[in-house]
Amino acid sequence: MLEIRPSCEHCNKSLAFDSKEAMICTFECTFCKDCVHNILHEVCPNCGGNFTQRPIRPGSLLKKYPVSEVVVHKPVDIETHLKRIQSS
Repeated sequence: MLEIRPSCEHCNKSLAFDSKEAMICTFECTFCKDCVHNILHEVCPNCGGNFTQRPIRPGSLLKKYPVSEVVVHKPVDIETHLKRIQSS
């Protein structure tokens, strides 16, 4: 089951459980659309995979399956990230 992380790992923007701005990779690294498109160039800095829009957990299931409250804030070293994606 998805954790539904509460914020963007890079900029720490809040991403509610029903946010259409939340993007995830196959390992559920979570970033906002702005960072994915404009900074990360569609490549996850942690695993090198691509992103997809995070599904929205129905509000009726939040009590039984609450979203994560753990904030993962690890700003990306953009220069290193760009070099990595240019060399692949």
